Amino acid sequence: MSTEHSPTFRRRLLARELRKLRNERRLTTAQVASLMDVGQPWISRIETGTRGIQIKDLKMLLDVYEVPAGDYREKLISLAREARQRGWWHDYRDVLQSSYAEYIGLEAEAAEINNFEPSAVPGLLQTAAYARAMILGGLSEIGESEVERRVEVRVARQAILTRDDPPRLWFIVDEAALRRRVGGRDVMREQLAHLIEVAKLPKVTVQVIPLDAGAHPGTAGSFAIIRFAESADPVPYIETVAGDLYVEKLDEIETCTLVWAFLTAKAIGPQESIAMIADIMKES
Repeated sequence: MSTEHSPTFRRRLLARELRKLRNERRLTTAQVASLMDVGQPWISRIETGTRGIQIKDLKMLLDVYEVPAGDYREKLISLAREARQRGWWHDYRDVLQSSYAEYIGLEAEAAEINNFEPSAVPGLLQTAAYARAMILGGLSEIGESEVERRVEVRVARQAILTRDDPPRLWFIVDEAALRRRVGGRDVMREQLAHLIEVAKLPKVTVQVIPLDAGAHPGTAGSFAIIRFAESADPVPYIETVAGDLYVEKLDEIETCTLVWAFLTAKAIGPQESIAMIADIMKES
């Protein structure tokens, strides 16, 4: 499967550029909506990347913003075309929540991902058996075929680990997640062994926060910070029991990056972490 151009990320890039153009022209969304003869929510959804835009509508919008013919205009049109393509995960839209599908699209284009998990092995590092046990342990009452399709998605995501130019992946896992016997003894031993092997990949770092580290900022829950080569703005993603959310405000983004810095200080080093995982595997 190709992850060269993630349509999700292209849509977000285009949204950022269109928002910047409007602000440079000192126009409100209401004024643009009036000039385009559309509703204001239409403009807002495009600027937040929650919906795409037809090429003909984009050209009209660029005319409103007085963007002349040239490389920049063509770049924006190309982004719109790429944003309308379908990623491999589109085939699983029947079993994916929109926020999860959005995350997969961003993950596919990431240059770096920082991921903290307090209670489970990170999804990109899960074996199929562990993933299946996690899905079955959730609140949803779903059939066997849907369970297997969700497992397929989780395993398919892991192609980024070994592609030609993988992102820089940094995982911090609480020791509690490694001692929780998900799926039984054999499943957990296989999972821990897999974790050790993946941690040895050149662009993967795995650190563990020991139980005796006590309280830490990550006890509030799991999160990921996604960074991109084409954008200076990281995208924090937070999972909650009521649904997932993306952090957009600058002060909230700074809070997430600060928490990550605290967690790296609390965690033991990568080699010590691998040794701890191996010890836990022997004990299980």
